[in-house]
Amino acid sequence: MMPQQGQTSTLPRPRDTRLDVFRALALLTIFVNHVPGQYFEHLTHKNFGFSDSAEAFVLLSGMAAGLAYGARFRPGARLAVTLRILRRALTLYIAHIMTSVITFALFAGAALWFSRPDLLSEINLRAVVDRTDEGVVGVVLLGHQFGYNNILSMYTAVLLMLPGFLWLYQRGPGLALAVSGTLWLCAGIWRIAPSNFLDDGYWFLNPLSWQFLFVIGFAAMVRARGAGLPRSPLLMTLSAGYLCLSFLWVVVPLWGIDISFGLPPVLTGFDKTFLSASRLLHVLAAAYLLANIPALTRWAALPLSHPLVAVGRHSLAIFIFGTLLAMTGQVMMFITGQRPILGTLYVAAGLALHFLYAGYLDWHARVAASNAKRQNASGPAPETKT
Repeated sequence: MMPQQGQTSTLPRPRDTRLDVFRALALLTIFVNHVPGQYFEHLTHKNFGFSDSAEAFVLLSGMAAGLAYGARFRPGARLAVTLRILRRALTLYIAHIMTSVITFALFAGAALWFSRPDLLSEINLRAVVDRTDEGVVGVVLLGHQFGYNNILSMYTAVLLMLPGFLWLYQRGPGLALAVSGTLWLCAGIWRIAPSNFLDDGYWFLNPLSWQFLFVIGFAAMVRARGAGLPRSPLLMTLSAGYLCLSFLWVVVPLWGIDISFGLPPVLTGFDKTFLSASRLLHVLAAAYLLANIPALTRWAALPLSHPLVAVGRHSLAIFIFGTLLAMTGQVMMFITGQRPILGTLYVAAGLALHFLYAGYLDWHARVAASNAKRQNASGPAPETKT
């Protein structure tokens, strides 16, 4: 039954699996890229443009936040939504600490077992080994991050900013985007970023910069759920042209050409830490084309039972699983002499394990739901008289 005019349907919208599918592809690509030295790494889209799977992951995370919180952050519910966001940020923080500790244990254990102390100089581990007391504090307070273990910490910081951007968005989407863009620009121009404790550097992925991509994804999803995204032939042509230029720039390559014109690197460079405009525009151009090419959107609308949908639906668990698999793969590559064939076989097996694990998570969720339904149907246990 359709709701009458002026009424709101209470029926939940069916799940849009397209977001799950693209999120799954980003997660699988992150895993492949995090095991350097094997052949699959050369097939991922980082080799054909300015951005990589990290940008795709953050944009999709912003879109997921738009679905989760966009319509719920309203007067009377703002505190509850803010607490939900903070609880999610705490979950991500704990996940980051857990993966960091296990990563350290994997490399340290391999260094002991295989008599390879050089492993403790990889992926930014050495500072913690040499200055353990400061290093442990640094890891816990996010003041020291291991290589390939820096996405969740950035995402945690961005989520802490989300309630403020939600408040701004309700006062006008343009206002939220303007504040977010100004923060991105200022962070890039003056190199403002959270600092590391054990050296003079700063976070590899600066949340003050990457929040802009997250907010763009959030705003785009909220707009798409309402009025829909504009489909402009001009924007599609410009997006396709920029992707072609990026492809040529990386493949030819054309890195030696100076296009700075005296402008700040955040506008003309290719820096990942501060999310230079070249990388930002590349992922946005790709996303705009994907959202406006009917054949691609139809392909991505896979059924709920599809393995790719399962991988994207359990994104956090899959990300943790993939990170630990990737760190194990890096240890294996180091101790076996960086053999690309072995690494390729490992990654192929790891990709299969991603789907198996997602299938297990789906099965576990179904069992839990069935047990809860059975318990609710049987009613409360009768009281026992004494």
